[in-house]
Amino acid sequence: MAQKNEQDGGTQADRTIDRSDKSLRLHGSIARDLGIAIVTGKYPPGHVLTSEVDFAERHQISRTAYREAIRILAAKGLVESRPKAGTKITDPARWHILDPDVLAWTFEGEPSQKAIDDLFELRLVIEPAAAEIAALRRTGAQLAQMGHALEEMARHTLATPQGQAADQAFHATLLNATGNAGLIALASTISAAVRWTTIYKQRTRKLPRDPLPDHRLLFEAVADGDGPAARQAMQRLIELALADINGPVNV
Repeated sequence: MAQKNEQDGGTQADRTIDRSDKSLRLHGSIARDLGIAIVTGKYPPGHVLTSEVDFAERHQISRTAYREAIRILAAKGLVESRPKAGTKITDPARWHILDPDVLAWTFEGEPSQKAIDDLFELRLVIEPAAAEIAALRRTGAQLAQMGHALEEMARHTLATPQGQAADQAFHATLLNATGNAGLIALASTISAAVRWTTIYKQRTRKLPRDPLPDHRLLFEAVADGDGPAARQAMQRLIELALADINGPVNV
């Protein structure tokens, strides 16, 4: 077994892991900063980013870190790199807008009203139907997970990271309860949407209302195996969440 050396600060393996972690944090941070700049329009479609060498020198980072950050952005459809042409911002139609990171970057900036409306429209298409299916297929273990998430939401409130994580878990478990592989694959996207819209509507004010009673109504419908009631409860929950952002509407 390798022994720690107090003078050199640990084993070679420790130092290698530490450097690896720092590298991952660095290129992830670069990708995040560039991603926010792209999705918020600071760098418009067609804009060519500075060269790898220039960026690395200006920010005093390794070219490898910048290169890895660009690979992350390219995988999400935000940029494309070509020899001699450089790295160009792509048309928004190519962006993976449902990628959890891209959603996060959108809401860390100032999302357009259309982006918000599109996201909630998507949720209204997917989640009420998923709730109806989940009410008929959920297992006892999944129901217990949703119940625990409700308890954590009540305990911490949605004004805290812990409460927001519980809210994400509630919605993700409901999608998992459908048993539908396609819907389950959307769990990370829906969870990200739930989290970031909750954070967004608290930027300049406290939550305008307590959404927990609406979640409880949904939970009770799923627990009762009442598909139509679960669909209706989920639709109302989403519409009220949108109203929290846009202002009151008749629902």
